[in-house]
Amino acid sequence: MVYQPAAGARDLLPLDVAQKRWIEDRLEQVFHRWGYHRIITSTLERMDTLMAGEAIQRQMVIQLQNGQNEELGLRPELTASIARTVVTRMTDATYPQRLYYNANVFRRNWEGRHNRQQEYYQAGVELLGAGGLLANAEVLLLVADCLAALDLQGWRLILGEAGITRSLLNAFPPEIRNQVRTAIAHLDYVTLDTLPLSEELHQRAKIMLDLRGDSREVLAKVSSLHLEPDQHEAINNLKSLVELLDGKFPLTLDLSLIQTIDYYTGIVFEVVSDTNSQAQILGRGGRYDQLLGLYHPQGENIPGIGFELSIDDLYQILASNQQLPQDIPASNWLVVPETPDAAAAAFAYAEKLRTSTHLVRVEIDLISSDTDTIRQYASDRSIAQIAWIKADGSPTIEAGC
Repeated sequence: MVYQPAAGARDLLPLDVAQKRWIEDRLEQVFHRWGYHRIITSTLERMDTLMAGEAIQRQMVIQLQNGQNEELGLRPELTASIARTVVTRMTDATYPQRLYYNANVFRRNWEGRHNRQQEYYQAGVELLGAGGLLANAEVLLLVADCLAALDLQGWRLILGEAGITRSLLNAFPPEIRNQVRTAIAHLDYVTLDTLPLSEELHQRAKIMLDLRGDSREVLAKVSSLHLEPDQHEAINNLKSLVELLDGKFPLTLDLSLIQTIDYYTGIVFEVVSDTNSQAQILGRGGRYDQLLGLYHPQGENIPGIGFELSIDDLYQILASNQQLPQDIPASNWLVVPETPDAAAAAFAYAEKLRTSTHLVRVEIDLISSDTDTIRQYASDRSIAQIAWIKADGSPTIEAGC
């Protein structure tokens, strides 16, 4: 019998891990430079926690059950878990809190396609306790800094505003509002034409479908609609953000951008790569000023904004461009006891090397082969130096490769 990973699962071999770590290390350096601190939350969550923010469909959660008959699920995303942790475990926190994560998430293969991936890797941030222009700008500029650290080419950011889009949808009759929303989200002109709407609402829906492209043109189009005072304020805030970001990175304004996650209350965005034949979403995020209140014991709302980047999709693009390491890191030293009674001295010499600088990779020869085989091993593994150790601890050093 040949044992295989479970359907949808996968193993990462040493080179896979080295390439994944190359991406994660660069992202982590950026997070640190911006003052963010890592948080690690439970892989398992109660289902009521996962469902509270309507972040994901129940059938996509891989569910488990414990001995107390609690419904549990493997986390399908991190924002809900971090929101729960902050309001229940960090009650004395000083805001704003800048948190980042690098973790695996799980989503059920509910479409029934055989062997479809069910475990994914994400890195991202949550900026909690700060609202307004500067917080929005920080998160979007942080996204750009992350992608610059990876030297990723051919990407752009698509920016929307969930509050504006949701308020524009309020003009449609409640009984078909979700159909209008779905049609706009999927750019479905045909469905919109078949919906029982007045000529004025048909025209409004078509305008909403076209609210994407150059920022100035989109803002002019939406301003031409009949708007309430709070909608005008939201548009002015969006205009200020666009002006602040002008020229920093490629930006497309898209007020028809409707995320499937319902907890977004302000700006929403997607990071899209255009390097392949079709656009590929590498990450997404947005503002959620009411999510933490769902978990807070007193229902207190705390503003939040964050994003996640898909390590898997970044890996795919960077690997295709030959930007990732092609070999696992080589050891710096191979320490060889010349005789059986030199073993203790060899281990002592290896320990001295390992503690001499920040990071030195040191291997001990375990096979006691002939010298030619040892030298060939060092050459095959690109080991820089060989230390031949005598019983008295004296070394003979030679280049390995």
